Amino acid sequence: MNNPKPKEWVSDNLSRGYIADYKGFNFVDGEGVRCSLYVSGCPFHCEGCYNAYAQSFKYGVPYTDELEAKILNDLAHEGVQGLTLLGGEPFLNTGTCLAIVKKMRARFGNEKDIWSWTGYTWEEMMQESADKLELLSLIDVLVDGRFEQDKFDPNLAFRGSSNQRIIDVQKSLASGEVVCYFN
Repeated sequence: MNNPKPKEWVSDNLSRGYIADYKGFNFVDGEGVRCSLYVSGCPFHCEGCYNAYAQSFKYGVPYTDELEAKILNDLAHEGVQGLTLLGGEPFLNTGTCLAIVKKMRARFGNEKDIWSWTGYTWEEMMQESADKLELLSLIDVLVDGRFEQDKFDPNLAFRGSSNQRIIDVQKSLASGEVVCYFN
C-alpha cells in the first residue's frame, strides 16, 4: 500500500481518462438505485483490493461524450437515486469525474445524490489539491480510507474494512470536522 504526501499524486500527471466500467441501475454502490462509474487507476494498491483490475491507469476504455450522455440519461430515470464514483481512484481522475458531476448537478441540482469511494482519508483530503477539493465539494457521501485486509469485515455496509468511514460530506465541510453519514 502506498501513502502519498499531500499533493504528491496529481490527476493531470496520472489519469489517462480511462473508465474501467460503467454499471447503470445497480443496488450495491450506495443507497438506492445507482449509476456507478468505475474510473481507471489507483496507486494505493491496497492488499486485497476489491477492484484490483482497475488499479492500472491504462485499463479499460477512454471516457467519451457518448458514455457521459448515457450516464446522464440513465440518471434521469425517476427510480435512480444518484451517481457513484469509484474505481480506481476518483480523486486521481478529477478531469473525468468533475465533468460528469458538474453536468449532473447542472441538470438535476441536488435531486440526485453523489457517493464516492476514495483511498484518501478525510484528513489527507483536506490537505490536497484544488481539483480534489472541488470534486469533494460536489459529493454528498464519501467512503474514505484505504482498504486494510486485516480489518476486513463482510458485515460492514458500503465498506470493506473497519477503518473506513462513511462521511456526510456537506455536513463535514460546514462543521470543519468529520460527520458520519451513518456508522
